[in-house]
Amino acid sequence: MKQYYVSAILLFSFFLFNGCNDILECIINVRPELANKTLDHGHVNEYYSETITAQVKNEPHDNGYDYYFTVSGNIPAGIEVYYDYREVIFEGIPQEPGRYTIRVSLYVEAINECYFDEFEGREICHDPLCSNNTSRVYTLVVR
Repeated sequence: MKQYYVSAILLFSFFLFNGCNDILECIINVRPELANKTLDHGHVNEYYSETITAQVKNEPHDNGYDYYFTVSGNIPAGIEVYYDYREVIFEGIPQEPGRYTIRVSLYVEAINECYFDEFEGREICHDPLCSNNTSRVYTLVVR
């Protein structure tokens, strides 16, 4: 019986110190995520377009968030970066060959922390994210 209490205290402490608002959401691992992909290769003086998509993993209502991106690193000359809601778009005509390392960072925020659930007939308020940011490094090769 003592072992049960020790396990329960350790589990409670883990969630207390990790700052998650909803223990179940942390177990399910609801968090922002960037596409795990390899960028297509580009060619000098040829049109290039590539899209990286974001989502909130394990959240069926991930359109209910605002998505904020930051792109840093070495963007090839001639390539512009655009943001379209849940997408980062690289588009243009690269001018020089090379291997370019690009970091995409994402921060998400619930649009409405409260919503009316028609099925339950009541307003539900919560912040379901265990983490609200992430980043990923991509490599763009221009030949």
